[in-house]
Amino acid sequence: MQARELKISGAFEFTPSVFPDDRGLFVAPFQEEPFRRAVGHGLRVAQTNHSESRRGVVRGVHYADVPPGQAKYVHCPRGKLLDVVVDLRVGSPTFGQWDTVVLEPAKFNSVYVPEGLGHALMALEDGTITSYLCSEGFNPKAERGINPLSLDLPWPADITPILSLKDQEAPTLEQAQADGLLPSYEECTAWYAKLQ
Repeated sequence: MQARELKISGAFEFTPSVFPDDRGLFVAPFQEEPFRRAVGHGLRVAQTNHSESRRGVVRGVHYADVPPGQAKYVHCPRGKLLDVVVDLRVGSPTFGQWDTVVLEPAKFNSVYVPEGLGHALMALEDGTITSYLCSEGFNPKAERGINPLSLDLPWPADITPILSLKDQEAPTLEQAQADGLLPSYEECTAWYAKLQ
């Protein structure tokens, strides 16, 4: 399992080894020990999520109040998606910056999004499936969002974004910051230390 830290600290791309034979192949997209070595702690799994999206569907930018927040380990078993991580931690050296990874079954790669970071994705093909391991269950009172079209994110120019009404009506990053809805870098780093 290879681990690569994204330009947003704490976020990682994980790419496992694939073992093909005459029957097909075997792969383990999540492995605790390589994850622990890269991130510094294990991943508590409280919920798994599964979504199917047609080409152009954008989900996010989503995040949850910290503590406890909601970390995600995101995998694409079918189709192809553009995964986007946005630093929403006020006071972070990379606040407001983003990084992307293309997730696809040919690579079996995954992205880890720690608590306090925003997460969004766009399905690049019809029938794209996204599978998430989540550190916390769904908590509607703590769930937050940023309008994904209000940020300068690298959505492909040849695909028209399809958003839910909730994501369309989400505030901009500036509005969320002014309203005190964003997590602080200090709170997040204290939470990460507690997880170690």
